[in-house]
Amino acid sequence: MSEIKPENAGLEKIRAIALDVDGVLTDGGFWWGADGQELKRFCFADIMGISLARRAGFELVLISGEMSPLVDRLAEKLLIRHVVKGCRDKASALREFSATVGIAPEAICFMGDDINDLAAMQIAGFSAAPANAARDVLARVKFVAKSTGGNGAVRELVEVLLAAQGLDIQEVFAKN
Repeated sequence: MSEIKPENAGLEKIRAIALDVDGVLTDGGFWWGADGQELKRFCFADIMGISLARRAGFELVLISGEMSPLVDRLAEKLLIRHVVKGCRDKASALREFSATVGIAPEAICFMGDDINDLAAMQIAGFSAAPANAARDVLARVKFVAKSTGGNGAVRELVEVLLAAQGLDIQEVFAKN
């Protein structure tokens, strides 16, 4: 489990999780098939982490700079109702999500991996990154997972949030 910096008090107030997709839920790479089809790999540890977050009552949003239909498919599979694709201003997207769900930005955690995520991270109440995030991101976030993007970083974050809120992971898993 990753260490939390001492200034990370207040995690019990987090009610929503916003996630970048490429580099956070994936390793940042993709494959192109001969027919031009784009493929991405997602990690089951992260999928379970998202499931646990949803079961614990967190609102979830995917905010991606890409227009990939794979983001929609992932959201549908994981029952994530809020999705923003092709986003060039993630801070505005985070503010809009905040207004839509009625949760203040201070009660939202944002996990991203690159410089296009920094503005959203600055307005979120808690910021996180996978271990292989860009150096500028790693220097500014409150939580750095030991896992890399697409390899369990989201699961680590969710486990930290659940623990901070006094929630037992087994009890959360047992919820529908």
